[in-house]
Amino acid sequence: MGSPTYPEDFHDGNEDTAFTWDIKANSHDYHRQFRKKVFLCWHRQKYKTNIIRTAKYNFFSFLPLNLYEQFHRVSNVYFLMTVILQGIPEISTLPWFTLFAPLVCLLAIRATRDLVDDIGRHRSDRTVNNRPCQVLVGKSFIWQKWKNLCVGDVVCLSNDSIVPADLLLLASSEPSSLCYVETADIDGETNLKFRQALMVTHQELTNTRKMASFQGRVMCEEPNSRMHQFVGRLEWNGKMYPLDIGNLLLRGCKIRNTNMCYGMVIYAGFDTKIMKNCGKIHLKRTKLDLLMNKLVVVIFLSLVVVSTALAVSFGLWMRELKDRHHYLWILYRRSVAMESFFIFWSFLILLSVMVPMAMFIMAEFIYLGNSIFINWDQAMYYAPLNQPAKARSTSLNDQLGQVEYIFSDKTGTLTQNILAFKKCCIDGHVYGPDSESRSPKGNPYLWNKFADGKLRFHNETLLRIVQAKRDKAVREFWRVLAICHTVMVQEKESEQPDLLVYQAASPDEEALITAARNFGYVFLSRTQDTITLMELGEERVYQVLAMMDFNSMRKRMSVLVRKPEGTICLYTKGADTVILERLHRKQSSKLSTEEALAAFAKESLRTLCLAYKEVDEATYERWHQRHQEASVLLQNRAQALQELYNEMEQSLKLLGATAIEDRLQDGVPNTIKCLKKANIKIWVLTGDKQETAVNISFACQLLSENMLILEEKEILQFLEACSEHNSNLQTKKDFLKLPPHVKLAMVIDGVFLDKLLLSLRKEPRALIQNVEADESWQEPFEGVRDFLRARRISMLWWNFSVQQTPTKSKVSKSRESLEVRRERAFVDLASRCQAVICCRVTPKQKALVVALVKKYQQVVTLAIGDGANDVNMIKTADIGVGLAGQEGTQAVQNSDFALGQFCFLQRLLLVHGRWSYVRVCKFLRYFVYKTLAIMMAQIWFAFYNSFSGQPLYEGWFLALFNLLYTTLPCLYIGLFEQDMSAQRSLQMPELYMAGQKNELFNYWVFLQAIAHGTATSLVNFFMTLWISWDTAGPCSFSDFQSFAVVVALSGLLCIIVEVILIIKYWTVLCVVTIVLSLGFYGVMTYITQSYRLYRISPKTFPFLYADRNVLSCPSTMLVILLNITLNTLPVLALRMICQALKKPRPKEEVKEEAPAEEIFTVESVPRLHRGSRGRRSSYAFCHDEGYADLITQGKILQRPQESSNELESDIPVPSEEELLSSPNSSCWVCRKLSSLWRLRDQGDISFEKMNPSSVMSSSLSVDRQPAVNSDNQGSPTNKLPTSMNRASESFQKLQMAQKRPLSPKQRPPLPENLLSTKEGSVSLPGEPALPKEHQLSLLQSQPQPLATEPLPLGQPFWGSQTEFLEEKPSSGSTSVPLGESRPYISPKDPHASKEGTVVETQPSKEESSS
Repeated sequence: MGSPTYPEDFHDGNEDTAFTWDIKANSHDYHRQFRKKVFLCWHRQKYKTNIIRTAKYNFFSFLPLNLYEQFHRVSNVYFLMTVILQGIPEISTLPWFTLFAPLVCLLAIRATRDLVDDIGRHRSDRTVNNRPCQVLVGKSFIWQKWKNLCVGDVVCLSNDSIVPADLLLLASSEPSSLCYVETADIDGETNLKFRQALMVTHQELTNTRKMASFQGRVMCEEPNSRMHQFVGRLEWNGKMYPLDIGNLLLRGCKIRNTNMCYGMVIYAGFDTKIMKNCGKIHLKRTKLDLLMNKLVVVIFLSLVVVSTALAVSFGLWMRELKDRHHYLWILYRRSVAMESFFIFWSFLILLSVMVPMAMFIMAEFIYLGNSIFINWDQAMYYAPLNQPAKARSTSLNDQLGQVEYIFSDKTGTLTQNILAFKKCCIDGHVYGPDSESRSPKGNPYLWNKFADGKLRFHNETLLRIVQAKRDKAVREFWRVLAICHTVMVQEKESEQPDLLVYQAASPDEEALITAARNFGYVFLSRTQDTITLMELGEERVYQVLAMMDFNSMRKRMSVLVRKPEGTICLYTKGADTVILERLHRKQSSKLSTEEALAAFAKESLRTLCLAYKEVDEATYERWHQRHQEASVLLQNRAQALQELYNEMEQSLKLLGATAIEDRLQDGVPNTIKCLKKANIKIWVLTGDKQETAVNISFACQLLSENMLILEEKEILQFLEACSEHNSNLQTKKDFLKLPPHVKLAMVIDGVFLDKLLLSLRKEPRALIQNVEADESWQEPFEGVRDFLRARRISMLWWNFSVQQTPTKSKVSKSRESLEVRRERAFVDLASRCQAVICCRVTPKQKALVVALVKKYQQVVTLAIGDGANDVNMIKTADIGVGLAGQEGTQAVQNSDFALGQFCFLQRLLLVHGRWSYVRVCKFLRYFVYKTLAIMMAQIWFAFYNSFSGQPLYEGWFLALFNLLYTTLPCLYIGLFEQDMSAQRSLQMPELYMAGQKNELFNYWVFLQAIAHGTATSLVNFFMTLWISWDTAGPCSFSDFQSFAVVVALSGLLCIIVEVILIIKYWTVLCVVTIVLSLGFYGVMTYITQSYRLYRISPKTFPFLYADRNVLSCPSTMLVILLNITLNTLPVLALRMICQALKKPRPKEEVKEEAPAEEIFTVESVPRLHRGSRGRRSSYAFCHDEGYADLITQGKILQRPQESSNELESDIPVPSEEELLSSPNSSCWVCRKLSSLWRLRDQGDISFEKMNPSSVMSSSLSVDRQPAVNSDNQGSPTNKLPTSMNRASESFQKLQMAQKRPLSPKQRPPLPENLLSTKEGSVSLPGEPALPKEHQLSLLQSQPQPLATEPLPLGQPFWGSQTEFLEEKPSSGSTSVPLGESRPYISPKDPHASKEGTVVETQPSKEESSS
């Protein structure tokens, strides 16, 4: 697919890349001899047991590991150091236990929280490890626990069993040893996949005795995380047999529709692929926590500086004291320097309360309280599953208010995994569900004994027409749905003999055939060459003449059958983009069907077109003869068959269309819309197919019609452009400045990510395979669509370049810097996209994408999922949210928050997350302020006590200040403060951006709190000192104790007034907290200053009646009131002035100035054109080949009569040659021509260099063969050589030449709404560059839809007949680095002109006449 590859990826030299994993069946002793070096002389067993442990701690490691993690917090290290200093009598100013007890309390609270979380993980591990399975021991299968499995064991699994380890499939009870698995817990796909055992094990291992004697040896690759790749071989009886991923059953898969299967354990425990993708548990820290760590360091350094200054001042004062009053020096036994040294530590201990431990203890209770509020929120309770919201982590609440990126799974997270038949259009008539008033109360399909009751669609009019059997179009419509599929049927032995169970390759096929079944067209059974239907009570057998299976390129499926009457008919269903192009000219219902398709698309329904045609006997005989010849070709077999299929699928008669609803979870579109308004970007990371993910993204409004969707080829082109401007890429913020009307989205897959994320992967690069397949055949119009899309993307990149000044790129000498620069460019581009969809990604790739964004964007990320495949992503993100869904509870067990539905994420973030962030930020700011307002007075007092380190306040005031006097207001702010109600928060999601920008607590807010607290302490201390200067008498407070009481009480009341001013959510509880705070001060002061306690311990309670004496004097009360007024009024006035002058928040979406040379024009595009992206086919998402090959070869049809361990069957077994003869379904996607055009504009390539020989010397080739034009339906000799009119001076004058036009029979009909011929007059790489004014004039003359409407993915932009872009085969195979640009030449014309490639169009009638 044009993925970037590197030569180093295949030559790493790492020993781990060798195939050294040696497994022998039924031999534990053989595996015990292998040991692996761990450290120095320490070796352990190479092969791990099947025990898994996802918990972080065990009994012995909990205490040391938890303490190690907790002391990663700088604050804890600071407190521990302070406790140690307090234990030294010479420098201690406070008892050591006053700080030691709170520290132990803090550590115990956090340790208990971590222990509770880890106990839940232990319980989950115990449940998984104790699951039962049947293991071959001796000569019989016995039940054992999963944890007892070892590599080499043979395991027996039954239907609906979960695979316990990575197993090599040996045999099964199905024909040809097929085994059906559901991988929803691994990649999120709900459709069934099949795995198949080797023919040799299928034939030989037919009973338990032979299983016990099986001594096969498997040599394969070392354990790795690649979910979709496996390479190995089986050595048995002197022969070797190749193994691949199709022979492997992965741990976590569920066995479906298979009575019994047998496998040998290849990887066990943590060596399995799913566990390799699970990742480790990371210690998650919030941004505020990390910021507080830095602030603690800053405060500590400030305290060191202040203590040093005070110690130096003490030394200077002591020298002066020694010189003047030498007799006083007798009290000091040490030197001045030593005394200063001890005074330094005394001040450091005294001022250590500047980092109050109470703040961290109180923060833990605030986090716990906010978590409880989340658990109690009834608006996030999901009744169907009895699942309330649950905060499993209590330390991440505030970070919920700072999320910028959400990484979401698709299956089970955005969708319900339910596909429903919603509407249909038959012969131009639309049939939707009846209104509730007209809908019958009972089951309307009771007349049909085969109806399963699952169909919720009911239309009384359509039901009457079906039962009347008069409308041929209606009969053929339902007949197509009942015949054209690869569904298998199974009759269940139960009380209802007519109960049929369908096994479908994809969920939409099951929905369609279920609808046909309930309307009376029941698929009963099939054999290798027949299909049996029950049509309204009449059993009919159709002979299958050919099955033309779907793939991602064909986007359709056809079945050629002979009716019981003897006539031959072709039934086709597929995407509207391919069906409408193959219709017969005279189709009266075509326009009305297109209107219905557009209406279905507006409702986000996935559409599917149905058609048929009758084939005469002579035509079939000729086609059948050619089909037989093509099916036995040794080369280009798939290409020849696709040509024949396309030839037969012409001149079809349109029957109608279906509309399938992939049900989203409740409220998903509104949730995504609201989160987007909150400036939260949502990425979808799914293991499902691309078309499925894109369809769901449109349905949930993550993608919209006016977005330009970038795929791998466009991204590569952008990265190439970045390599030319990479010198300033990291600092040049406007490099990706987009025009205001261009909205981008990105769709990528796992193969592309494997090549991009090399710097983050820990596996050897040699293990990252270059997965590229041949494009053996190309659909009609694909070349033109690719060219036009490439041209539009080139315009976009050109628009980037004209806004920037090119800079010289610095060639990096190291490979790592190139990788980092490439990753940074990719993240920069992705961050400017409205949506990013990552398809076919493994669990580890999901985690790598999250890590990539965290690495380069430095933002808060949230991952949400419901399956085991989402666990690694949930662990890697800053916040992990698990949904209680149908895929188990592993996501919930490893998450930080558990929800019942995706829509609850809106309330979790915008209400609880924002409230928690506001509360914690306000709490931190207030705590810093109140601490400095009280404690800074200690520094001012030091200038008046000879820098002796004497405390200013009473010891009990210092001890109870943070414990009682100010605790309740702080807790109220942290737990109950609201600046906006929940309803208003949801109505105004823009308020959420304050948390993303760290507006409420940052370095500037911290400095404001320091300044505010310092100013308060200055006023309280110096105003009191100035007023009490040179005073005496009963009302004087010039003595030490009275002065300390006045300063302390002034500070406390100023702090209480401040909390009154900043609280916005006033309740009775708020008033109670303030009153209790003042009451605690009065009561505790009365107790600690009582005469009784003074008599007991005068040193402990020295302030006898100090407060009573001070407060009894009215003048002292006036001083306290003056201090409060001077501290409050200026701050209040300043806040009002700042609020009045504060500019309103600028809107996020500011109109950017259009570039001076605008190349885009905005004009609406007609909606009903053939390539409308609005129609998203439900059939186009089928990415892989179906079961057609298995059906036609008879491998899948017959089922054994009895299921037993003997496995013996009379079913004929296909040979190895038959198995290897099936064509490869993967496709190679070509590059676009825009790379050549861009190189031409840059002057890197000349017109003469663009001959085929020079182009092919640097083009990418993977041993392709020249393809035949499918529309000509003939040999390559019918191809049209083309040439370029080199005399053209501009794009507008370029003429398309064709030597031999197509015949009218070969040309598909031209609809009325096709674009004009000017749309086809495009510039090709051979043309010289034009002046910018010529380009602008040309673009203005171009049809407007090309510039304004994004080109649909995989859908035609033109409706006119074209000759397709062609390419010559290359002799060699070349890997293309990510940064290189390679031309694209279509593979269809071996005689292309040396002057370029021509895109031919048929002019419309209006243009011909003009």
